[in-house]
Amino acid sequence: MSRTTQFRTSRPGSLSRRAALTFLIALPLAACSAGSGDGADASADDASDSGAADATAADTLTVTDPWVKAAEEGMTAAFGTLVNGTGADLVLIAVTTPATERVELHETTADGSGGMSMQEKEGGFEIPAGEELVLEPGGNHIMLMDLPQPLLPGDEMELTLVFSEGTEHPFTATVKDFAGAQEHYVPEDAENTSDGGGEHAGHGADE
Repeated sequence: MSRTTQFRTSRPGSLSRRAALTFLIALPLAACSAGSGDGADASADDASDSGAADATAADTLTVTDPWVKAAEEGMTAAFGTLVNGTGADLVLIAVTTPATERVELHETTADGSGGMSMQEKEGGFEIPAGEELVLEPGGNHIMLMDLPQPLLPGDEMELTLVFSEGTEHPFTATVKDFAGAQEHYVPEDAENTSDGGGEHAGHGADE
């Protein structure tokens, strides 16, 4: 009887130990499996976040080397390079600034007599995706008219680009001295309309 009793007592104990060992072995495996999944998900999330951040950083419009020609009164111009990294074509239709209420987009073209004339750009400037628009003395530029106060070298000017789809892009330009590309405003009703557009005539940037 004692031998039978000992057998029955030890058998359940043996099964319990085996079950415990099996559970202990299975537990780390389950933990590793769960840990591996969490790591993969975290890595995927990190990669997704990184990709989104990179896309956001890359898909932007930037303005490089923005500056404005110093002027005591009347009119002046703003320059710089607009780089379209948005992945979509853009059309610049206007520019606003607290410095003056009258701002126009101007292009420079040959006037047929060996000189160059400047006139308002009808429809604005197109900037295809991945390309840039150069605004420079003697070329395309942002015209600031009817200045209420002088713009002195070293001043900082706030400007905002306005695009046809309704988006806006603010930036800051530095006012600098510049002797070339002297623009002269000619009212529309003036007798002197040598520029052909009746707006204003300009000299070359090297003068």
